[in-house]
Amino acid sequence: MTPLQRYIAEEIATDHAEGLLSRREALRRLGLLGMGTPAAVALLAACAESSKPSSPTTPATGTTASGAPAAPPGTATAVKPTAITLPGPEGRTLQAAWAEAAQPKGGVLVIHENKGLTDHIRSVTGRFAGVGYSALAVDLLSEEGGTASFTDEAAATAALSKIPQDRFVADLRAGLTELGRRVPGKKLGATGFCFGGGLTWLLLTSGTPELAAATPFYGPFPDGGQFTGSKAAVLAVYGALDSRVDASRPAAEAALDKAGLPHESYVADNADHAFFNDTGARYQPTAAAEAWRRVLDWYGRYLA
Repeated sequence: MTPLQRYIAEEIATDHAEGLLSRREALRRLGLLGMGTPAAVALLAACAESSKPSSPTTPATGTTASGAPAAPPGTATAVKPTAITLPGPEGRTLQAAWAEAAQPKGGVLVIHENKGLTDHIRSVTGRFAGVGYSALAVDLLSEEGGTASFTDEAAATAALSKIPQDRFVADLRAGLTELGRRVPGKKLGATGFCFGGGLTWLLLTSGTPELAAATPFYGPFPDGGQFTGSKAAVLAVYGALDSRVDASRPAAEAALDKAGLPHESYVADNADHAFFNDTGARYQPTAAAEAWRRVLDWYGRYLA
């Protein structure tokens, strides 16, 4: 298995251990990844053994001072994104969501989770545009017909797990090229979540001098990753309860130190993996709001 395939498999096993997936569904999803039953059963057992005690997680909504549910950060001013296509590598056509800021201060490439280009990621793209950063989210399942062509979320995840990492990097670079064309003369950043956080790290360690800043959310740092050729200022976002991904934080920080890049890590208290996703079971509104504030401050310093 590639590191990203292993990451997806462990995420499925962790979701089962924490009560978010039944055993039957977890085994089905691992099977879609190509994992045989004995290996899948062993992974579930190992993850259950190492997982912290937990009851099934329920969505946290948060409230305002008046007691009303708090809106997810950035949604109040969000711009509605539009579906576009753009030139991809080797003559391929990529699908994407595009949201244009009225007076762009910079551009942000948004990199989706392992479920593909979902409504949540489209929303985040629009949120960036609403605060002055034109944003583009590439559908990394474009070659497979696009995320919308999958009726089974788990099948979309399995399809992503089979894509070579080099293709991800090439498609994301095509997204950066398109973003630069649409916001000429502006600095570019990249923000990715979960699987997309890992791809943000992968993009940075593949050499992307066109990126001035990046904010990977709880993404695994690639084994042996180095920032040769990168000039980005990096704000890395983690959840304090997300021990699986947090284990790669020291390696990321050491590599950033070695490269001499400006960087900070924000570890959100009482927050688990995927805490920013307001459509998911681990959404933590307080941590999400603080992370959004820090990301905007970071981009204000290094993009605007």
